[in-house]
Amino acid sequence: MKSNFLGVVTISALALVSMVSTAWALDRKVNVNNLTGSVMTEFYASNTGENDWQEDILGEDVLGAGETVSINIDDGSGYCKYDFKAVFEDGTDVISSDNNVCELSDFNIHE
Repeated sequence: MKSNFLGVVTISALALVSMVSTAWALDRKVNVNNLTGSVMTEFYASNTGENDWQEDILGEDVLGAGETVSINIDDGSGYCKYDFKAVFEDGTDVISSDNNVCELSDFNIHE
């Protein structure tokens, strides 16, 4: 009886490790599509558990009107839900909350 119990525990542990590994292996690459008529100068993605925006992902680059950039949103935290903030050259911004980057392949920003 003891060996049967250990077998069940071992199988359960392996199944749990497999599920956790799968969550960590999810693709968090998102194509950010600037469908506005303005140049995007900054883009931020912070997991929904953060209280502030992380660093500007575009850095020195900009995303022109009608252009697309592929961004790896994976910050090593294992989170799938992120808030996005796009800032444009005229100073306006667009914020989108609770985006699931584990399922989202394209993020469209409209005017």
